[in-house]
Order: sequence, then C-alpha cells, then structure tokens
Amino acid sequence: MKSVLKTGLVTLLACASVSAFAADFPAPLQAKVDKYKQKLVEWAANPVIVQAVKQANANGALAGMTNAKWQDVADTDPAVKSFTTSKAGVLLKKWEADTGINKLVVRDEKGNLVAASTKPLLFNNAVRPVYLNGIKGQVWAADKLTPDPTTQIKGVQASAPVLDGKKVIGVIHVGITQ
Repeated sequence: MKSVLKTGLVTLLACASVSAFAADFPAPLQAKVDKYKQKLVEWAANPVIVQAVKQANANGALAGMTNAKWQDVADTDPAVKSFTTSKAGVLLKKWEADTGINKLVVRDEKGNLVAASTKPLLFNNAVRPVYLNGIKGQVWAADKLTPDPTTQIKGVQASAPVLDGKKVIGVIHVGITQ
C-alpha cells in the first residue's frame, strides 16, 4: 500500500512539474525577456528617468486626470504630447526604436504616468501587476504572452523599479514583442 501511495505521489509531483514547465517560454523568447529585464534596470537608473520621476512625485499627477478622462484625450492633445516629448519621453522613444519592444512607460510612486514612448491605455495603472511588482522593488515579467493593452501587439509585459538611492520612487515598464 505504501509503495502505491509513493508511486501516486511521485506521479503527481512529476505531472505538476511538467505542467509548471508547460507555461515556460520558448528559449529564444525567454532570452529576450531576460535581456529586457536587464535593460529595464539600466534604463531605470538613467539620471533623466530618475529626475523625471522625482519631479513627478514632488509635483503630483496631472490635475483631475482619471483613467476614464485619459481615454477620451486625443493622442495629439498637448497633455499627451507633454509625456512623449519631455526629456524622459524623448529618451523612451529613442530606446523604443529597438524592434524588440513595442512601448516604454515610466510611472511615479502612485502609478501615474510620468513619460511614455506612446500614449498608454491607462493614465494610472497602480492596480496592475506590471506596476505592483516594480513598485515593490522587483524586476518582473509576466509568465504568458498577451496582447499589449496599449498597442495590441502580442508580447510579454515586464517592469523594474526606478530607484533614488535605495528607495523605490517609481516604475519603468515595457511591452516585449514576441
């Protein structure tokens, strides 16, 4: 009886291990995700990005902006342009020229938009895993391919904390193209 239970337990564990690995990315995509997680850490430490987040934290968010209002604002609106044409926004657009990604966004300590390579779907994403993991100080990537909420390009969301010294002050996140 003990050997039957042991065999059943070993089989159960083996099946659990196989199903855990079934969600893993193919090696080339995993290498790409790992590469961009490392790049996010480097980009988050850029003085232009750190200064933009510090300034946003000190000044507060765009007055009265909500996610519902943000969706009604045109891409050409001066408020939107201010996030993509700031020093940080221009830097993000330069980095986004890399064909392995489809957007770059920087958020403040409350999840509000600081800078972006393109207008993101949400002004504040404080309840999304891409923000929640980064603000906890973690370099993070999703474990599955999904359409990007902003670009609708299938890929992997990833994020890293923006630090001021050792203090987490914001998040940088990316859509990694498949």
